Amino acid sequence: MNHDRVEGKFEQLRGKIKEMWGRLSDDDIALMDGKREQFFGKLQSMYGLNKEEAEKRFKELQKSCDRD
Repeated sequence: MNHDRVEGKFEQLRGKIKEMWGRLSDDDIALMDGKREQFFGKLQSMYGLNKEEAEKRFKELQKSCDRD
């Protein structure tokens, strides 16, 4: 997979995260790239999700980007 395609998928995922979890700031979303535990912690505290549910929803978003 070339760099442009990977970058495009990453930006698509960021957009879907903003749609689903609009209260997250760009800094919060940036945590998903390397600091996933902190990212999931933000989801837990801001949306009342437990860790498993946050991870499940995130994986569903990732899969939806892979299909596009």
